[in-house]
Amino acid sequence: MKQIILKERPVGKITEASFETKEVRLNGLHDSELHLKLVFLSVDPYLLGRMNNESADMPSFKRGEPIKSTGVLRVMRSESRDFEEGDLVVGQVPWQEEVIVSEKKVRKIDTSFISAKAYLGVIGMTGLTAYFGLLDIGKPKKDETVVVSAAAGAVGSTVGQIAQIKGAHVIGITGTDDKARYLVKEIGFNAAVNYHDSNFAENLKRACPNGVDVYFESVGGEISEAVWPLLNKFARIPVCGTISNYNSPAEEDVGPRVQRYLIQANALMQGFSVTNYKEDYKEATEQLIKWLREGKLTHKETVLKGFDQIVPAFISLFEGKNIGKIIVEMTD
Repeated sequence: MKQIILKERPVGKITEASFETKEVRLNGLHDSELHLKLVFLSVDPYLLGRMNNESADMPSFKRGEPIKSTGVLRVMRSESRDFEEGDLVVGQVPWQEEVIVSEKKVRKIDTSFISAKAYLGVIGMTGLTAYFGLLDIGKPKKDETVVVSAAAGAVGSTVGQIAQIKGAHVIGITGTDDKARYLVKEIGFNAAVNYHDSNFAENLKRACPNGVDVYFESVGGEISEAVWPLLNKFARIPVCGTISNYNSPAEEDVGPRVQRYLIQANALMQGFSVTNYKEDYKEATEQLIKWLREGKLTHKETVLKGFDQIVPAFISLFEGKNIGKIIVEMTD
């Protein structure tokens, strides 16, 4: 069966040259182990940090070994009393068509109301990232203005919806007019601004007549520099990523020119990782599910089909092609 390994650490723009597909065989099934077949696989920007040895809070992938991310899998055979053939489970697994893992490495999921894909997005790590970053650091209040970068992506679209639940006025920054329409027409953002527009900074200022109280930062670079002059007193800025320079060598990243704006606004700018909140995952997931059941949260996926689409799907994350969560669906 197929497995995808890290062939070379990426330098600059990520390409298919960093990956290699090889054939592998499974070992035998032992007590308390499961034989699983991949159904859906999540690809996420944070994986790049683990590929290029720059992740601060997770171990780096080793060259010659498989990439791992979160997947939904079907139980093919079970040597566990807690799992049966046909069960759907979620867990961190290698980029591999089939795997054998300990029963402790996965958990069973219920798809009677919630789709399997949602466990990789809105109620998975994506939703948890949005939840903790916005609510623990951003702390939006009713009638405040929340600006969300990469707003049509998996995290950004969830951030904006949670901000609306909290009664905020939500402005999205995105890269196409179609995405801007999606944000406003389909998930209820108050306004959305296309950063490719020549009048982007002016349009953003017009969309935020009362300034910016919370800026959920996932992009960095010139896009964020249009936000800094709009910060209100005591603004909060959760920093989830800097996708604008993920494909650039470190020496080319001039960094944000933000210090004087932080001082002027007495603003808080704080980086975070969702893994900081492990002890609170259960409570947060229950709240996300509650909002989903109440119709207060919605989710959208960009789905590519076939194991051979895993690497193209991952690369597309840094090209701004997706709306919502990118998921790869396996085909028989």
